[in-house]
Amino acid sequence: MLNMDLSQKVVIKTQELPWLDSPSPTVFRKPLERAAAESGHTTSIVKYQAGASFKRHSHPYGEEILVLEGTFSDEEGDYPAGTYIRNPPGSAHTPFSQDGCVLLVKLNQFDKHDLKAVRVNTHTNSWQQGIGGLEVMPLHEFEHEHVALVKWPAGEHFQTHRHFGGEEIFVISGEFNDEHGAYPQYTWLRSPHMSEHFPFVEQETIIFVKTGHLYLAG
Repeated sequence: MLNMDLSQKVVIKTQELPWLDSPSPTVFRKPLERAAAESGHTTSIVKYQAGASFKRHSHPYGEEILVLEGTFSDEEGDYPAGTYIRNPPGSAHTPFSQDGCVLLVKLNQFDKHDLKAVRVNTHTNSWQQGIGGLEVMPLHEFEHEHVALVKWPAGEHFQTHRHFGGEEIFVISGEFNDEHGAYPQYTWLRSPHMSEHFPFVEQETIIFVKTGHLYLAG
């Protein structure tokens, strides 16, 4: 297991990690949390080389993908950088990338009743005004779980707050900060149920945020 005590805070600057082999010789990954070697609850950064493919496989408890670089594809279409994808429990596909891509991938973490397939191009979707100077782009919600992009303008400070049900952040661009440190692009943070922090940014920053989904483990 890797980082599977969900009651503990985890911070990983993924740019500093080496790429590791996967079952495909043209696909590489950086594991962030993992219940078992090739199954179960998993969060990873995944890189497809140009022309890479994976054999058809199913998602027993769902698959969540954020395309960070390049274009990811499967038999249903092409998904450029900025696409958010949810493949629900029981779905299957044959993924590939013609020109190569980098992904944030979360496997087997869906509620069994969360059966909605989602495809959102965040470059064409609209931002909504959030608290203070923040802009928010909702991506998905189901019961206690909420997923969104949040755009922070330069110099924005947010009030100290608690994370009921926990919080995951992935820094897409810029640099996110709180009283505990600075988190550059592609940093992954997981904060447990009822943890607290005071976040701020010095430069414009966009983060991918999931909240409410760690309550049962917290």
